[in-house]
Amino acid sequence: MRNRAFSLIEIVMALALVGLVLMGLNTFIFSMSELWGKNSDVRLFDQHVRAVTRYLQHEVERASLPPTAVANATPVGVQPVTPSGGSQDNLITYMQLSGGRILKWPDVPLPEVYCSLEVKRDRGLYMLWHSDLENNFNTDPPRETLVSPFVTALEFDYYDTTSNRWSTETQLKTDTSNNPIPPQRLEFTFTYSGLVRKMFVIVPAPGQGLPNPW
Repeated sequence: MRNRAFSLIEIVMALALVGLVLMGLNTFIFSMSELWGKNSDVRLFDQHVRAVTRYLQHEVERASLPPTAVANATPVGVQPVTPSGGSQDNLITYMQLSGGRILKWPDVPLPEVYCSLEVKRDRGLYMLWHSDLENNFNTDPPRETLVSPFVTALEFDYYDTTSNRWSTETQLKTDTSNNPIPPQRLEFTFTYSGLVRKMFVIVPAPGQGLPNPW
């Protein structure tokens, strides 16, 4: 029995088929990479939005648990803060015993860091922070760290237990003595190149965390 070899025509046809398959595969790969590249800004923006929201939610939850939180206190509340070069304003404020990972100290990090959230127009969301163990805590303005350049608004959500409805306020509500009332949720608006995302951070209620054992 003789071994049958491929003819020249069969080899040429096989190479042509392989070439067509490779050309189709390359077209598919390049078209997918083009589609992926076109949407890369959207994906990166959404990843940033989710990461910032998770970070803020973790921050307020950490501030609401022992040993930071104490019994019968409001771990995430409202405090008057005077930023550098700005006027005093009531800002959402919480305390971290060990600070946070985005805080860059000029010297040795100090504990008991008070952090406030402020949205600066056309600049984004900033964290204003300083330790009450610093010598000039009451006179020096807090340091500022950019959290996200894409946050364009911070609104405050309040839940009415009488009507069982939420209301969104652009300013903090006040009680009969004109004291600011902490909201139940923080609503952040992220904006980038026509894209808008609204995200919520739940503010832990006073007393949710366990009291300190001492």
